[in-house]
Amino acid sequence: MPPSNEPTKQKLVPKAAMDLGPYPQEAYEFVQRGLSYTVQKIHAEQTDPEASRHVSGQQLCEGLREFAHKQWGMLARVVLGRWGITGTVDFGRIVFALIEAGQMQKTPDDTLDDFRDVYDFKTALDHGYRISAAS
Repeated sequence: MPPSNEPTKQKLVPKAAMDLGPYPQEAYEFVQRGLSYTVQKIHAEQTDPEASRHVSGQQLCEGLREFAHKQWGMLARVVLGRWGITGTVDFGRIVFALIEAGQMQKTPDDTLDDFRDVYDFKTALDHGYRISAAS
């Protein structure tokens, strides 16, 4: 089958990265995976298929911090920094670029300010990491 000229979801992420922000594609993919992680964590008990699975900007920032720790441990801030993510507002810029690209949704109350200064990056990513002891 010949390739389609119509954009797919996978093609929109790189376009969003190139057109709507200074971040590499990996940063957008990380935020998308981190959103799934956060929604699952917060709404795991939800059984109603009609119920909202919305998370706030603050909740997403906390989920992304935890997801980054799970992915890269003590190197989380280094990896994110290589992508130009140096504060929680960068998560918000990525989220709103993905919203503009049709990859995420927002409520009328969601704003970029929801992502400003949610936590100090250095403290939360360097000192917030805990190695869990094996049982």
